[in-house]
Amino acid sequence: MLQKFKKHIDQNLSFLKDKKLLITISGGIDSVALTHLLSRLSFDISLAHCNFKLRGNDSDLDEEFVKNLAEKLNLQYFSTSFETYNYAKEYKQSIQMAARELRYSWFEEILIENNFDYILTAHHKDDVLETFLINFTRGTGLDGFTGISTINGKVVRPLLPFSRIEIEEFAKENEIEWREDISNESTKYYRNRIRHQVIPVLKELNPSLLKTFDSTLENLNASQQIIQDRIEEVKNSIISIEGSITRFDVEKLKALSNPKAYLFEILKHYNFTEWNDVENLLIAQSGKQVISKTHRLVKDRTHLLLSNIEGKSAKECYISENLNDFINSDIHLTFKTIDSINDFTNQRESISIDKSLLKFPLTVRKWEKGDYFYPLGMQGKKKLSKYFKDEKISILEKEKTWLLCNANKDIIWVIGKRLDNRYKTTNSTNKVLKINLK
Repeated sequence: MLQKFKKHIDQNLSFLKDKKLLITISGGIDSVALTHLLSRLSFDISLAHCNFKLRGNDSDLDEEFVKNLAEKLNLQYFSTSFETYNYAKEYKQSIQMAARELRYSWFEEILIENNFDYILTAHHKDDVLETFLINFTRGTGLDGFTGISTINGKVVRPLLPFSRIEIEEFAKENEIEWREDISNESTKYYRNRIRHQVIPVLKELNPSLLKTFDSTLENLNASQQIIQDRIEEVKNSIISIEGSITRFDVEKLKALSNPKAYLFEILKHYNFTEWNDVENLLIAQSGKQVISKTHRLVKDRTHLLLSNIEGKSAKECYISENLNDFINSDIHLTFKTIDSINDFTNQRESISIDKSLLKFPLTVRKWEKGDYFYPLGMQGKKKLSKYFKDEKISILEKEKTWLLCNANKDIIWVIGKRLDNRYKTTNSTNKVLKINLK
């Protein structure tokens, strides 16, 4: 297997040579075999072991085993321990998910703090088959059938072309010791039931299961590439981006052969789960929305608008007569008193107002229903809701709109949009306040 592994590295993962590599090692046969393979090929490797404190004394013995292996092979060694049960309970996760989250967070810290180039894991071909079957039984899109990637950012999986049997044969032939995790035999875990109860039956039906599975994965990945090419083509025709908001043309989406399928492929990375509700936005009234844990999708007349869910800013803030810079999560205002009344302003990024008309403290707040102002360049007053509609300002943009108000509650400036006519400079203005939006 050593020569086969070397050939795989030379042909597919040659970028690992001369790099600083961190192997995530449990003490089990897969990660121990990976360590020996790379050590024999003189790669620059170090070991990182997590003690999840899930198996009592056995967990401590695993940690001791890995430490001794590192000393034997003269390798740098990192270790840590986690209260995994407590973490899972606190964050309402399964033990498996909690352990995954804890270890990968820790691996990333080591990588950054010690200038490692890549994190290596010991996933192999049987792991890919198990993951495929788990996704199949739980329901998934095509992504769930295209296997575990060999390279995912800084994480590399050099053993993916090799089966569990090949790894076991290598370890036995070379008299390599490893630790057995008895929990791997327990069928209370979903993956273990797949491994011990489902896959053996499939291998009885097809002794060449792993070989034919390779062919299946190759075909699925080819199909996935075709789909991605088509999705990129569609995205270029239906998507536009305005600041932090992504806009999807509703009519163009509805004209597609299967809008729900396209919406799934385009939006699947934004944590939406209610795909029927997402599709129904295409025919919904303006203002209807679907929310995921990270994003919101809103119907706004002719478009669907996608934006991040952000923390709520303070509803109302004050500016004293000192006129220090005003900064919150959305806007940054600067103030400067000037003499010229002919200073150019564009109302979106900058305004000049008659300072003598101000009463402090000024207020910065979000707009509310019933607000009105006297738009510069227009006759009379206008409700903000009507102004937004006439200016075709989207629902999400309205939600992000702030107002600068006088102490008497008058709106001075719809920030970034329009100045109020009552506060403009005139020939009788003695002091001009210039306000810039950064």
